[in-house]
Amino acid sequence: MSRKPVLPGQVMASGQMATLGVMGGGQLGRMFVQAAQEMGYFTAVLDADPASPAGLVSHYHIQTPYEDEQGLAQLMQRSEAITTEFENVPAPALMTLGAHRPVAPAAQAVAVAQDRIAEKAHFVACAQAGGVGPAPYAAIDNEALLNAVPADLLPGILKTARLGYDGKGQIRVPDRAALAAAWEQMGRVPCVLEKLLPLKDELSVIVARGADGQIVHFPPQRNLHRDGILAVTEVFEGNLPAPLAQQAVASTRAIAEQLKYVGVLCVEYFVIDDGSAEGALVVNEMAPRPHNSGHYTLNACDVSQFELQVRAMAGLPLVQPRQHSPAIMLNLLGDLWFGPEGQARTPDWAAVLALPGTHLHLYGKLSARAGRKMGHLNITAATVEQAQATARQAAALLGIAPWA
Repeated sequence: MSRKPVLPGQVMASGQMATLGVMGGGQLGRMFVQAAQEMGYFTAVLDADPASPAGLVSHYHIQTPYEDEQGLAQLMQRSEAITTEFENVPAPALMTLGAHRPVAPAAQAVAVAQDRIAEKAHFVACAQAGGVGPAPYAAIDNEALLNAVPADLLPGILKTARLGYDGKGQIRVPDRAALAAAWEQMGRVPCVLEKLLPLKDELSVIVARGADGQIVHFPPQRNLHRDGILAVTEVFEGNLPAPLAQQAVASTRAIAEQLKYVGVLCVEYFVIDDGSAEGALVVNEMAPRPHNSGHYTLNACDVSQFELQVRAMAGLPLVQPRQHSPAIMLNLLGDLWFGPEGQARTPDWAAVLALPGTHLHLYGKLSARAGRKMGHLNITAATVEQAQATARQAAALLGIAPWA
C-alpha cells in the first residue's frame, strides 16, 4: 500500500476534499475529527449511535455497526486513510479496511492490544531486548492452567484477556479459592492473573510513529486513578524521577518499534515500591490510540496528540512536540452533574472558567451518568505552583476529591 501523503486541503480525483476516516464515534474520535478539520481535511465517522460525539461534528456520519459490510464500504469510499478511536473496534474490520486503504494503526497492532495474553507476551519480548517487563503473570484459559498457577502470584488481580477497560473485567483475588471463584464469575473466559505489587505511582507515555519509522514522544505523564478510571494527570518538569521517566520513554519507543506501529500509541506503567527512593518500573498495558492522559496536549503543547494522529495516518512529517506550560488535567465524570442527594445539577462552569489558565473540553454527550466521561478540564500556568493551586481551586468548585 502506497504511503504517498494525503495533503491537507487536497482535492482528490473524485472531486471531493481529502477525507480522513475514523472507526468509533466517542470523545477520542470527536477530538481527532476536530484536529483533522482544523488542518483542512474532511472527516468521516463510522459509529452506529446517531448521537455519537464524533458523528455530530463530522462531515460524514456512517451509522452502522463496525462489522457491517455496507458501512465499511462507505467508509472506504469516503476516506483516503482510516484510523480507530479505541482498541475494541473488531480487528477483522480493520483488516478489511486495510486491504483497500492505509489504516493506522494496522489491524495486527490493534489485535495485540485487544488481547492481554498477546500484549503481555509482546511486553516480555521487548523486556528481553532491554526494555521494561510486565508484572509477574499467568495466562488462564482452562482448568489445568488455573490449577497450575504458581503460589507466588497470589494475592493477585484476575483480568479478562479481552474487553476490559477503566477497571472493568478485573477482580482482586487473595487466594486460590477466590481465584477459582472469580474465574467462574467471569464465565471461564481467557484471563490473565497478575501478581499484586505494592504500587507507588502510575505514569504513561504517548508516542507517535510514522510509516517511515520516524518516532516522537510527549513527556511522561503522572496519573492518578480512582475506581479504575483516570482522575488526574500532571505533566511538568520534575513530576517524575528523571531515570524512571527516561526508562519509560525508551521502553515505549521500543514497544512501538517492535510492532512496526503507525499512529499514536500510549503505554501505561506502574511504579512499584521496591524499597528504593525512586521505585521500579513495570509495564501495565497499551492503548493503540490517543489517550485520556494525553488530553493536556490540547492546551499545553505546540502539537497535540490528535494532530500527531492526523499526521501519522496521512503520511505527513512528525515533529517532536514541545510542552510550553506546566499542565494538570482533571477528568470530568458524570458524577459531577449530580448533587449530594442525587439531584441533577449543572457544574458551575462560570466559576471554574473565571480561574486563570482553565480550558474546558466537553464532549457533547447528551446525558450524564456516574462514571461516564463527560469532558476534561486542562489547567496551564507559567509555573508548576500556579497550575497546582488553580487545579485544586477548580476541583473544589466542581466537587472533585483532593489529591496529594
